[in-house]
Amino acid sequence: MSQQITEHQQHPLIHGVRVNEVLIEADTIAQELQYHPAGSAEEAINNATQALIIKQLLLEKSEQLGIVIDDSMDTGDSSQERRIQLLLEREIDPYCATEEECQQYYEANLDKFKSECLMEVAHILLAASPEDFALRLDMRTKAEQIIEKLAVCPEEFPVLAREFSSCPSKAEGGSLGQISKGQTTREFERQLFLLEPGLCMSPIESRYGWHVVYVNHKVEGEQQSFDACKNRIKRYLQDQSYTQAVSQYIAILMQEAEIQSVDDS
Repeated sequence: MSQQITEHQQHPLIHGVRVNEVLIEADTIAQELQYHPAGSAEEAINNATQALIIKQLLLEKSEQLGIVIDDSMDTGDSSQERRIQLLLEREIDPYCATEEECQQYYEANLDKFKSECLMEVAHILLAASPEDFALRLDMRTKAEQIIEKLAVCPEEFPVLAREFSSCPSKAEGGSLGQISKGQTTREFERQLFLLEPGLCMSPIESRYGWHVVYVNHKVEGEQQSFDACKNRIKRYLQDQSYTQAVSQYIAILMQEAEIQSVDDS
């Protein structure tokens, strides 16, 4: 939506803003909108305005501290971006996470450090639109009937899949092959990865309808050792600390600044 806003005259919500002694014009904000897509025009305008205010405050602070750009330090970035980078390097104290802190984070978040669980699964999809309530009820009943048959004759799964399933996997007897988290819909996965090998005795619902599921094989994720994870944890903690420190630094600059909306219509 924000990419469609190019002329502030067509959008009275866009106003210029004065940051201390510098005016950021409405046209500049309108041009910035393309970098801040959002769900509404108001949100996009607010995000673009905030970004430009923050940029101006950081540039002013770099000027106050006498930060200049040496051509020999040019990395190809714009001079303004480089000045802001140098400012933050100077003002934000580097944080180095200790091994003890990394260990504490690891122990508090063990589930984050497991290898992926793998499931070898077959299913029969009884398709029904989420809006068709009556059909979804009928498909649930049909799924339950299929499960009753499979409970007696599980070897009939491929035959029933070819007969009833609406998924292209019916050509393979309903086989989805090996899947891991993130390869199917969330609502399906929430139930699927709790299952043990064998026939699921209740149909599983998803946005596509009802699924009769048979788990052929399951390989649980293995816990990774702290030594294998500690460098990744250290980087994560340091990145989090840096992001928080920058946010606090910007908040202080915002509190100290004089910021006024300008009606330039």
